[in-house]
Amino acid sequence: MSAQATTPIRQTYDVVIVGGAIMGASTAWFLSDNPDFDGSVLVIERDMTYENCSTAHTNSCMRQQFSTDLNVRISQFAADFVKNIRQYMGNDDRVPELSIRNFGYMYLADTEDFANVLRDNIAVQHAAGAGTQLMTPEQIKATYPFYNVDDIVLGSINTVDEGYWDGAAVFDWWRRQSREHGVEYVQNEVVAMTRSANGQRVESVTLASGEVIGCGQVVNASGPRASRTAQMAGIDVPVEPRKRFSWIFSAEKPLEVDLPLTIDPSGVHVRENGGGTYQCGGHSDIDPAVDYDDFHMDHAMWENHVWPILATRIPQFEAIKVTHEWGGHYAMNTFDHNAIMGPHNEVENFVFLNGFSGHGLQQSPAMGRGTAEWLTYGTYRALDLSPFNYARIVQDRPIIEKAVI
Repeated sequence: MSAQATTPIRQTYDVVIVGGAIMGASTAWFLSDNPDFDGSVLVIERDMTYENCSTAHTNSCMRQQFSTDLNVRISQFAADFVKNIRQYMGNDDRVPELSIRNFGYMYLADTEDFANVLRDNIAVQHAAGAGTQLMTPEQIKATYPFYNVDDIVLGSINTVDEGYWDGAAVFDWWRRQSREHGVEYVQNEVVAMTRSANGQRVESVTLASGEVIGCGQVVNASGPRASRTAQMAGIDVPVEPRKRFSWIFSAEKPLEVDLPLTIDPSGVHVRENGGGTYQCGGHSDIDPAVDYDDFHMDHAMWENHVWPILATRIPQFEAIKVTHEWGGHYAMNTFDHNAIMGPHNEVENFVFLNGFSGHGLQQSPAMGRGTAEWLTYGTYRALDLSPFNYARIVQDRPIIEKAVI
């Protein structure tokens, strides 16, 4: 069926997914790939160009350097999925063979307190089998001579399954193959939801075009718009859009080796982009929620904040030229910066897939798989993702993840 179809074929579906970007597409594909699931799936996406969604504005990188075991294992599955995508997708020879460009993430600590966080984190990462290494300033300088490490106490890097991957290709094939397996995508927008008389279920969703669609289960995969979607069902979820800026620049004198995705202590991050170009990201020190459609660039931020930090950390970046820039949104979970999953505590068929706070793309394989398992079996099977369930919000049990960029 056409990607631009706007009207659903049926009047009711077993699963309605609100949002067709990376999380909605992952869930739809894993459902369609599971022989134990034989239901109907409708994905409703407000803009099939995906021009302004978080998926389109991502760094498209993955890391295992998290501070919680579960987040490490989620990224390990992402790495396995990407490296073996053709096998996961039924050995379909149309599916490209993908790999990870393993330049790694380099965390730089400029205080002993932050260095201790890196030391604590590496114990968690090693227990999960990650290849993280700590580096003294002298070791960093010997391996990556372009860094200024005068203020650095310790570094942390992992060059195994950490770096760039082709998120756009995975996204494209999830959508393409799930459609072939019967998933229906429409370009439309959910504007209202109707709950049952006892309030325990969402019975239908109403589209902007007027159709009322019955649903067995509803998945909120609305990215930064998660709160708006939840409110239609009378539910609150602590997710809001936070603006993040990105720049691609060329260097007059490119670095001699690949640049790890470097997280400067200031919060500015920069990585290898290829061909003598680099991608950088940052945000304002004042970081309020923004309007869903606010993608306005703060041009002064580059000159006054980001570029001086880059040129100080990597002196070769004193002579650079910005070639592209854009503003995008994090779907920020203001409760604890981690995923919110699973069913609502009262509206039992409303399922969350929200609040990824900047690490959604790399978590999408595991999260889509887990949500599909929940929808099919009522439980998680491959990896127990229940710590991320919505219940922790109600019970005020935050998951503390120290490695949030």
